[in-house]
Amino acid sequence: MAVATLASRIAGFVRIVVLTAALGLGTRLLDTYNVANTLPNAVFELVVGGAMASVVVPLLARAAVTEADDGVVYAQRLLSLMVYGLGAVTVVAVVAAPWLVRLYAPGFTGPQRDLAVVFCWYFLPQILFYGVGATAGAVLNIRGRFGAPAWAPLVNSLVVIAVGLGYLAVDGLTTVHLTLLAIGTTAGVVAQTALVVWALARSGFPVRLHLDPRGIGVRRIGRLGAWVLLSVLSAQVMLAAATRAASLSGPGGVTVYQNAYAIFQVPFAVVALSVMTAMLPRLSRSAARHDHERVIGDLSLAVRVAAVALAPVAAAMLVLGRPVAALLFGHGRSATATVGVLGVAVAAFGLALLPFTAYMILQRGFYALQDTRTPALITAAVSAVGVAGCVAAMWWLPAADIVVGVPLAYAAAYTVGLVATALALRRRLGRIDGRRIAGTHGRVLVAAGVAGAGAALAGTVMTVALAALVGLLLYIAAAAALRLTELRHVRW
Repeated sequence: MAVATLASRIAGFVRIVVLTAALGLGTRLLDTYNVANTLPNAVFELVVGGAMASVVVPLLARAAVTEADDGVVYAQRLLSLMVYGLGAVTVVAVVAAPWLVRLYAPGFTGPQRDLAVVFCWYFLPQILFYGVGATAGAVLNIRGRFGAPAWAPLVNSLVVIAVGLGYLAVDGLTTVHLTLLAIGTTAGVVAQTALVVWALARSGFPVRLHLDPRGIGVRRIGRLGAWVLLSVLSAQVMLAAATRAASLSGPGGVTVYQNAYAIFQVPFAVVALSVMTAMLPRLSRSAARHDHERVIGDLSLAVRVAAVALAPVAAAMLVLGRPVAALLFGHGRSATATVGVLGVAVAAFGLALLPFTAYMILQRGFYALQDTRTPALITAAVSAVGVAGCVAAMWWLPAADIVVGVPLAYAAAYTVGLVATALALRRRLGRIDGRRIAGTHGRVLVAAGVAGAGAALAGTVMTVALAALVGLLLYIAAAAALRLTELRHVRW
């Protein structure tokens, strides 16, 4: 699973690089494509995606234990409900495509908006395939099969990379080319879903739809997912506000925001998600035994280890944002000026990396305590701060700089979320080892500052890779001098 996840992340990033080169960073075409391709994910997450891990998987696990047939019929009915429900949602979304585009991208011109709507007609059916693939993957996981769901996103990326490489070789894009691009993008999602469903059938599970999917406790699913829905809705509101703000930043604004956010997500996914995945089962067991001291200790260690691991990455984003953007995206049809703006946006996202990571880890403490209400309310507050920051950027910054204001809004929002989560956990648990966490972060900032300064100086005369290496070595040396003992946990 770890190898598959890493391979999928790398392929997903290569996909972004190839499409950027093929369609051109700074062009209205790439912005149009990205907005339209974001909408299926946004609708799916809002309708069911957020509840998949927190509601659907536990219900499938319970049915597998309590039902005489190991939960087979229950899983079939749940899969049937997803097909019928998301099929209806897909139809509504396709009809509402013009309004969705206006909601997410008010800065689009008339022809650009029309093209985005056409793209949406091809992309929005992905909602159904995402739902079927996610449900089939959940059934596989309950049955102890993890390979296919982990590898499936890689298949999607490989299909789209092939399509993008084809367009990179095309001299001038026609309507036929754009239609094939739209079909090829959705074909990637279909291939991803087909792999998971095929693996489910190969596992011995009878893949069959029921005409009447009742009997799975829809009311219970709705009750359990209510607070999760608030969290997802809040996150989607913030995403919509950020996309709207970026669309007002001129040609390339949306893509600058999305590519900078993709760079921001890579270190978090590789480091923090690994920490959280390893930590949550242990946290849950400790919480079930009411061993709050162990919960506090595990949360503290996870936050400190993640900070030590990600601080040099945040420093590298701050000082090497421009050369990294040029190295990754300064190719093909990309505009040089827009690549420069992307570099500034990457640097701004560096300010958000540590507070975002600590916030996400501490929220796992509430999940371990089986409390979804508190993190949902905090997520709503985070979204409110983020939306306010995006609005402020639209009002106060020049149009060309609005997209740089978006990651600054993210940094402010997640800093507020971190403080609120820490205070709420402290009230719930009595303490959160705050003095030790603060001490580690203080020394981490000093070490990262030394590393960042060294990388910035080296970057003026060396390549990005060598500058990053210099910064990393300086960071390790400074961390050792400051006795950051958490560094050994990163090594292991």
